[in-house]
Amino acid sequence: MDRLHLMTVFVAVAEEQGFAAAARRLAMSPPAVTRAISALEERLAVKLLNRTTRFVRATEAGLRYLEDARKILHDVDVADEAAAGINAEPQGHLTVTAPVMFGQLHVIPGVVDYLNQFPKTQVNTVFLDRVVNLLEEGIDVGVRIGELPDSSMRALKVGQVRTILVASPEYINRKGIPNHPEELRKHDIIASNSSSLVSNWQFRSNDNTKQLNQAVRLNARLNVNSNLSAIEAAIQGFGITRILSYQASKQLQSGQLKILLENFEPEPLPINIVHREGRLATTKVRAFIDLMADKLRSNRSLN
Repeated sequence: MDRLHLMTVFVAVAEEQGFAAAARRLAMSPPAVTRAISALEERLAVKLLNRTTRFVRATEAGLRYLEDARKILHDVDVADEAAAGINAEPQGHLTVTAPVMFGQLHVIPGVVDYLNQFPKTQVNTVFLDRVVNLLEEGIDVGVRIGELPDSSMRALKVGQVRTILVASPEYINRKGIPNHPEELRKHDIIASNSSSLVSNWQFRSNDNTKQLNQAVRLNARLNVNSNLSAIEAAIQGFGITRILSYQASKQLQSGQLKILLENFEPEPLPINIVHREGRLATTKVRAFIDLMADKLRSNRSLN
């Protein structure tokens, strides 16, 4: 069998963690996928995958081969596109990651537009509230909120969001408005353990400096495992919660929630589109980044 074909099948099986899922992704029959993996392992004389009735995982040798195979296949794609010309139509499989709620609210609409514009493309979304290693997990493009660590990733800033405290008008009428972060200790706090924000709530001095005061550690009366739940509890008038501004933009516009302690907010967090390709990014990646950047930059709640 063609070596590049075997690599393509192996990458699909390793990323999908299953033969049936890889077969669907490649529009192949499961037996053909199985034969391709067997042929590759026989050619290399090494076991690349551990198989059980429940899952398929790459071995240590398989993980090393997976990284190399991804690079080779990417280089082949770039070479093909360079020969076809810069105006070649985007096609192929694209994997995109983002924080869960941001992905649902702002990435999915862009993905749908992308698929409608480019019918030869397929997209897999991975929405997780953790930092994903694009290279190790085979992801092409990511949307990240927050300062980026030093890395080899290419980044494009497309907006920013605020870290805000919110409560309902009903709660404010009942409990009053805190005028200083220390006064939060007297209030009912709703905390989400799914948030990427640290558990200690930090606040900026209200003298127009960027200096953060000492963190205020609060005992939450209600702990939830999703930001949506925290927002809903706040709407119901239970207490004060801390979120990113985009997560409740509609509720703020409608008046269901009000912002508190605005003068003490930390500096806004940047929103970046990141990818692992260099200057010669594939057409499918360039087209997606351009489309998503336009949508996010034009969104008033993110800028």
